[in-house]
Amino acid sequence: MAHAAKSGSTRRRRSEAVTGWAFMAPFAAVYLVVFIIPIIVAVRSSFFQTKAAGGGLYGGGEAVETFVGVANYEATIHSSVFWMGIARVLGYTLIQVPIMIIAAMALALLLDSFLIRRVGAFRLGYFLPFAIPGIVAAIVWLYLYTPQISPLTDLLSGLGIDVDLMGPGIVLASMANMTTWTYTGYNMLIFLAALQAIPHDLYEAARIDGANGWQVVTRIKVPLLGKAALLAVLLSIVGTIQLFNEPTVMASANAWMGKAYTPMMMAYNTMMGQITPGGDGPASAISIVMAVIAGVLAAIYAFVQRMVD
Repeated sequence: MAHAAKSGSTRRRRSEAVTGWAFMAPFAAVYLVVFIIPIIVAVRSSFFQTKAAGGGLYGGGEAVETFVGVANYEATIHSSVFWMGIARVLGYTLIQVPIMIIAAMALALLLDSFLIRRVGAFRLGYFLPFAIPGIVAAIVWLYLYTPQISPLTDLLSGLGIDVDLMGPGIVLASMANMTTWTYTGYNMLIFLAALQAIPHDLYEAARIDGANGWQVVTRIKVPLLGKAALLAVLLSIVGTIQLFNEPTVMASANAWMGKAYTPMMMAYNTMMGQITPGGDGPASAISIVMAVIAGVLAAIYAFVQRMVD
């Protein structure tokens, strides 16, 4: 009897395992196709360059894929243009991410309070900029920043403020404004979800002990948002390293920005052959170095955050 019961339990566990794997299989297949395989292809491509085969001054033959070892990585690591782009996005991150995270947390705390009625309408309004395609939003802001046609420039001039919003000294701040406008609502939802997961018993106990609304926010809500803040900051760090839409659109009206103002622009224009050496191999190497840098920065932030906590 004991053996039969054990055998039945084993079959049941196997059946549950098969069912679980069956439910997970569609996701695993899509994840493999759209994530794992492209990474493998990119890593493999980063060790090759497309060169002209044959003799003669210009190669004189068809373009062939040639193994170059780590030459693409060496070119990336020794490129001052690449590191200037990294410096720009790091400076951008240090300015833009804290402002965006604080604004998103403040909006979430406001919606979670008793001060706002019809929370759904405000939540949708804050999130709506994120629903606009990034390239479309960048084009709209380009219109607002172009001095000859911008109503924003006219407004600032009327206030006695004469500023070129696309000048070399302020263009990063202009792009930071674009990104903050787009992603604050998205991060606000992360914080709002974390706030709604906090047991309300804690609030009631704090009020019974005499805590006022501000003390509930600062002593209970904000400290319990640590994990949500960690997630939001990590996503923001990875996103800013990949900054592309905003600088690409801005560069279309500002030739001085060049083809490699950010690392992602450099990777794209390298792939399109507008930067030498060009092609998939050098572009893949740039992308992989960017991914490593983003991963290191995210790991450092996560480690520091845990040490502080």
